[in-house]
Amino acid sequence: MKDSLKFITWPAIAGLLAALLILDRWVLPNTPAAGKPDQEPVSYAHAVRHATPAVVNIYTAKLVSARHTPLLEDRYFRKFAPPQRQRIEQSLGSGVIMTTRGHILTNNHVIAGADAIQVLLHDGRSANAVVIGTDPATDLAVLQIELSQLQPIALGDSNTARVGDVVLAIGNPLGFGHSVTQGIVSALGRYGLQQNTYEDYIQTDATIHQGNSGGALIDTRGRLLGINTLIYTATNQATNTATGTGISLAIPVNLAVFVMQDLIDYGEVVRGWLGVSVEPIGTASTGDTVNQALRVVAVAPGGPAQKAGMRGGDVITHIDAEPVRDGRLTMHRIALLRPGDTVAVSVQRDEQSFELRAVVGVLRQSSSAAGH
Repeated sequence: MKDSLKFITWPAIAGLLAALLILDRWVLPNTPAAGKPDQEPVSYAHAVRHATPAVVNIYTAKLVSARHTPLLEDRYFRKFAPPQRQRIEQSLGSGVIMTTRGHILTNNHVIAGADAIQVLLHDGRSANAVVIGTDPATDLAVLQIELSQLQPIALGDSNTARVGDVVLAIGNPLGFGHSVTQGIVSALGRYGLQQNTYEDYIQTDATIHQGNSGGALIDTRGRLLGINTLIYTATNQATNTATGTGISLAIPVNLAVFVMQDLIDYGEVVRGWLGVSVEPIGTASTGDTVNQALRVVAVAPGGPAQKAGMRGGDVITHIDAEPVRDGRLTMHRIALLRPGDTVAVSVQRDEQSFELRAVVGVLRQSSSAAGH
């Protein structure tokens, strides 16, 4: 009898334990153990708290004369006309503190033509700003304020940004004060959207409103990835309404820092120049990548390219041994070189390949018509 009970009891106990394990692991809701807090939800509060003190609100004022009246050109009527009045036109934007010396990056269009610029910090302090330099070619400007205990933003690396990365936009939308929106990197290397000479935008779906221009686009660690610059919109011809909601653009931080440092050091941006006009042409594809090359359309007399032996009709295939995958970006990278740098240019001419070495020159306003 005892042996019979033994064979019956042990399977029953084992079955009970198995049932309890199943209930605990798969059926019963998970409840935190006593004294252990729930796992925190995903939050970007730390990144925002880290970056927000470096983002400022910018308010500008401009004196605008009253509209011109043709009657005032008549000497008789001019005697009876009241004196012309001026009005103050105000606008707003955002900026990013870049140095402890008070240098602020913003968009050129935020401060263009302003007679007075005031900067409001996150901690409530304000100061008048002076313009250190502007670069309409990239729509960037550098301001400076005289305040102590400034907190510059931490810098990221826009060259490592990937489509799909989470980003946050911080700025002063519609004058509401500091606001944060969240999105992802939608695309990289966007161009052809403005009249600017150098376009290499980060596209994001983080919402940017009027007043966000010049603000910070940051990563999830609070590091600066770009300067928010605009929302791309198109007009529906049928309804005459704006379309393109969710297409926001930012200037990559690597380009912005390059421009800022030149404006601080020299008062202008010193860009590299080869002295060629080129047009992109397609070449054979490699895997999923469609390679490009650059056909030389014209060579500036006495320029670096001509001195290196380059001719019209040459096809540029490599720059410093790197294949030309995007002609526009290749020319932009040449502009980032310093005058005096030597660059190796591989060209094809009459079914023969050559490697030429050119000493980079300085791009002047008078040289811009001659290409890169």
